[in-house]
Amino acid sequence: MAILQILEIPDTRLRRKAKAVTSVTEDIRSLMSDMAETLYDCDNSVGLAAIQVGVEHRVLVIDADQTEKGPGRLYKMANPEIVWFSEEKTLSAEGCFSVPGCYADVERSAAVHATYIDENNQPQKVEAMGLLAACIQHEIDHLDGILFVDHLSPLKRERVMKRLQKIRRFSA
Repeated sequence: MAILQILEIPDTRLRRKAKAVTSVTEDIRSLMSDMAETLYDCDNSVGLAAIQVGVEHRVLVIDADQTEKGPGRLYKMANPEIVWFSEEKTLSAEGCFSVPGCYADVERSAAVHATYIDENNQPQKVEAMGLLAACIQHEIDHLDGILFVDHLSPLKRERVMKRLQKIRRFSA
């Protein structure tokens, strides 16, 4: 397993639409494992999409249950698809590895139902609420070339981008 390098904006690869996986092969399982290791290596991490590590496959990993005591329920998903969105919406702060150090409130469906192929090449379903639902929506957005900042008003997006520039300037 390996820690993967995470792409950051303005890297244009983040805007590409990921391609469907035809089968969960040993290479895809290895990618999922490396992505999980990368996820757990970062503080306050919940999910990671393959496109964020420069791989154009519809693959993501999510652990919305981890605590300081350790990992929670790890989802390894290939070809995830949301098949139902609740009408109820929630507003919560989101951040992203690809927009480091920046957070903003994003409105998303409070609950979703999703289908995916697991690491054993088996079809699965998940009914998610709260953080897990928001994370599934966030990570699938990545697979479609969408970042959380795209859900913000132009003014809020500009503020986030200025904050990112400031963070980069002071960390250089």
